[in-house]
Amino acid sequence: MTQRPAIDPHHGDPQHGDPPHAPRGEPASPVHPLRIADARNAIRHVFVRDLVLSCCIGVHRHEHTAAQRVRINLDLAVRDNHDLGDDLANVVCYERITTAVRAIVARGHIKLVETLAEEIAAMCLADPRVRSARVRVEKLDVFPDVTSVGVEIERFPARG
Repeated sequence: MTQRPAIDPHHGDPQHGDPPHAPRGEPASPVHPLRIADARNAIRHVFVRDLVLSCCIGVHRHEHTAAQRVRINLDLAVRDNHDLGDDLANVVCYERITTAVRAIVARGHIKLVETLAEEIAAMCLADPRVRSARVRVEKLDVFPDVTSVGVEIERFPARG
């Protein structure tokens, strides 16, 4: 059996597509891999990067009494309406999305980062123009020697 070489935590493992990790206190890389707009399939990507909020989240007793920082990244694949008319009503608005994410976080204590990610994805997919939602939720202050821990999900609409 071949042993993999040790991975430098600040440089990732490029052989396996792992991105380098940011030093503690610096923003981590955004959702990976960053997808690009696809003209053949009429897709554009709307994204929110590094939204840091105070959130009551966690299963441990101390997490029920004190808020902690979470970083949220979103990447939405959106049906491209070629006739935008330079009108905000014709696009998926990232201001509306960030406002809705803040409202979800403000509702109260959430036990799991997975639950928060699912709720955010469901909110994004409620817009019929959104073809997929990739959501990353990271808790930033869990371990002193780790930049972040969390989950990344990708969801598609249930509509047929």
